[in-house]
Amino acid sequence: MKCIHGGKTKNDKIDSEKIARIMLGKNFPLAYVYPPEARPVRDLMRRRSYFVHLKAEIQAHISITNYQYNLPAFEKHIGKKGNRPHIVERFEDPTVRKNVETDIAAMDALQAQVVSLENYILKHAKQYDPRSYYRLTSVPGIGQVLALTILYEIQDIHRFPTVQDFCSYCRLVKCAKESAGKHYGYSGKRIGNAHLKWAFSEAAILLMRESQRAKQFVAKQAQKHGKGKAISILAHKLGRAVYFIMKRNDAFDEKYFFSG
Repeated sequence: MKCIHGGKTKNDKIDSEKIARIMLGKNFPLAYVYPPEARPVRDLMRRRSYFVHLKAEIQAHISITNYQYNLPAFEKHIGKKGNRPHIVERFEDPTVRKNVETDIAAMDALQAQVVSLENYILKHAKQYDPRSYYRLTSVPGIGQVLALTILYEIQDIHRFPTVQDFCSYCRLVKCAKESAGKHYGYSGKRIGNAHLKWAFSEAAILLMRESQRAKQFVAKQAQKHGKGKAISILAHKLGRAVYFIMKRNDAFDEKYFFSG
């Protein structure tokens, strides 16, 4: 309120009056009210992501412990349950074994909860908005988890008047700071939805695995901008595609996607 009203006195009555006057002039941006009936499922999807990150931290702790005792690196990916049976036998100290056993038990419990949550949310999505879900899964690189994340974080694509507004909300564009024709860098990187930013960044990497044209596109952009920015450009392109897919109720077309 200090930027709006620079008076000496500040209280709730004065603040509410100033806000009301700004709203009358349509200069106060109103936040989108997420529908209460869909909010619990979105929060459950975010909880699922938290459990996945927590499981990754525990997995990293096991790898660090293995490195700490100068043991050979794991031959297989210990994130998979079938590759974890003989991990404890590597360590001789009983206390270290107990530490690793606790980590493995926690990973198994978290994995069971993640699978249970995914099945529950997928069942809800097929009843809530099955067409949008299947349109999202038609995009190469967007699987079950990413489709559910995008579906419940967006909720209603029509709340974004333009594709630029949508990409800005997804943190897929940078906001330049300029004054008097001079460029002062970028700002507002953290303004937007972090979950959608993660989803489209992951989708861009997975798209490169599945599509040869995506690899060629990133390689071409990397010659000019570098690999990191090239992947960000592909993620931005994916965000625009998802916007129009959901807005026009259309399916993904790879030929049209890379023609622009």
